[in-house]
Amino acid sequence: MQLIEFLAPHLAFVSDPTAWVALLTLIVLEVVLGIDNLIFISILTNKLPEAQRARARRLGISAALIMRLVLLATISIIVQLTTPVFTAFGHGFSWRDLILIAGGLFLVWKATKEIHHTVDLEDHQDTMMGETLQLSLAGAIFQILLLDLVFSIDSIITAVGMTDEIAIMYIAVIVAVTVMMLAAGPLANFIAKNPSIVMLALSFLLMIGMTLIADGMGFHVPKGYIYAAMGFSALVEGLNMLARRRRKAKAGGH
Repeated sequence: MQLIEFLAPHLAFVSDPTAWVALLTLIVLEVVLGIDNLIFISILTNKLPEAQRARARRLGISAALIMRLVLLATISIIVQLTTPVFTAFGHGFSWRDLILIAGGLFLVWKATKEIHHTVDLEDHQDTMMGETLQLSLAGAIFQILLLDLVFSIDSIITAVGMTDEIAIMYIAVIVAVTVMMLAAGPLANFIAKNPSIVMLALSFLLMIGMTLIADGMGFHVPKGYIYAAMGFSALVEGLNMLARRRRKAKAGGH
């Protein structure tokens, strides 16, 4: 009985149609925001031995869920992260800005190194990317957690901007991360089986990294432009894959 009395105020939105619209909208937004994280997790875990990949994806995405739920529990602190702590170049930098810039720099570095390794197969034995070939499970989880933190903070701040209902935020985050968990395996397998997709995904990460840096510096790039560019690029690559498959089938027929 006490549990029902405790939950009642948090579930009052159930009878409010506008709250359901906010919930569905927020779920879609959280899923879309999770694509960035999912691409990174897929590329990183594909560096691991095959037997460890599924476990690394589950651990990484589970960590993302736990991190977002913990951040929601400290939502008053998260909201304060948008308060400027110092000013430089005419822009007030908040802790959120600094976290986005750091995460963006990490993504740009990681994507650039991976692209270099993919393009120059012979020149990786003595580089940091050579070490990536023997990436440990703990190392992969650590890198996933770093990016989880960046994307989680961005995700929670987006949720705060959409609704004041904490229950809606929790439900949206749980649903979005569940979708990520279900999509992680198929996406990682698809990337592993299509080498040209790897380069496209790395280019996406490079673009996302630059976007995070720009956002942290005060130059907001509408997410719609980013995802439209990603969608168009994916469509072009899909047509290229279809054309290559048909050429192979035609050549095999002869």
